Amino acid sequence: MKESKTILITGAAGGIGRATVALFAGNDWHVIGVDRADFGNEFPKSGLFIKSDISRGEEMEAIFEKVNGFTRSLDALINNAAMQVAKPIIETSVEEWDAVMASNLRSVFLGAKLAHPLLKAAGGGAIVNISSVHAIQTSANIAAYAASKGGLLALTRAMAIEFAPDNIRVNAILPGAVDTPMLRAGLGRGHVGGGDVQERLDNLARKTVSGKVGKPEEIAHAIYFLADNEQSSFMTGQALIVDGGATARLSTE
Repeated sequence: MKESKTILITGAAGGIGRATVALFAGNDWHVIGVDRADFGNEFPKSGLFIKSDISRGEEMEAIFEKVNGFTRSLDALINNAAMQVAKPIIETSVEEWDAVMASNLRSVFLGAKLAHPLLKAAGGGAIVNISSVHAIQTSANIAAYAASKGGLLALTRAMAIEFAPDNIRVNAILPGAVDTPMLRAGLGRGHVGGGDVQERLDNLARKTVSGKVGKPEEIAHAIYFLADNEQSSFMTGQALIVDGGATARLSTE
């Protein structure tokens, strides 16, 4: 009988996080989830949920103390947690800028550093960093988020190079518009018109090549592909764009 693998997912209580927890648990992985929000009673019984804030360095140390108490090795780390500040650059405070970087970028550096011994103990594994299409093509009033997600691509490449000798692959996923609480919260920036939330979602869908907004489950399957050493064994240091074709179209069209 094949031994169950273990995965750690940050931002586990969010839209993409929940879908990822469900997919891996459904494929018999032991899931460790981390989020500053409550997950609820439906977290997999064979797993471990840790309520904590990954943007705080001291809390990351405490998280990994609990992780080390739960498992002696990790097969995959999914750096999914993120926050978004949707403001013009000149209205963004230093505190807001730093909060975005701490949540979206520093936490990935620290998480990978602390997870490295556990991934190495498994004989290698995978790190999947959830970046964003904003890393390569962005819009107004979201600069801190875009900068953090762009930095994450460079960090992904650097980690892939440094961790390769330990058989640890590191890749990134760049989701486009996916129907999550974070996406819905950011629909007020004016980029998809007015109207109610559904109207704005419909306007957003029309802007993509595929004519739809993504589902969290679709990103979860891409994460599974990159986390599974059988499916993506020859991929490392790469950015996988999952955006319904949004970045394929010229903005001048």
